[in-house]
Amino acid sequence: MNEKLIEKQMSLLGISREEAIQLIEDDAKIDRGEKLFELTSEQKQASKKARQADRKPTVYKFDTSKRKRPANETKRLLIETLKQAVENLGATAEVTNIEREIVLMLNETKYKIVLSAPRT
Repeated sequence: MNEKLIEKQMSLLGISREEAIQLIEDDAKIDRGEKLFELTSEQKQASKKARQADRKPTVYKFDTSKRKRPANETKRLLIETLKQAVENLGATAEVTNIEREIVLMLNETKYKIVLSAPRT
């Protein structure tokens, strides 16, 4: 038996050497699944209640109908102007997001332009 563990149990719990040895042996038996004592029915119910979650899961209801972003005509105009300018260079352009993003192919290389308007 591990002397350090016995000494630790004796000092922490203030018990004798024999009690510490018995405690360590009982712990090992419990770890293997052996039942050293039976619970009363009240103790079993209290144990079961303590192991159960006592709350209902939160259900989130996201309402996306309230938040409508108004159309930004300036950004749409900029994207459309960029598309026309890129096509005048001989590249193919595809608008993937009317107010934000344009993808183009120029000289067999794919480019993506993302338009953002930082808050000031």
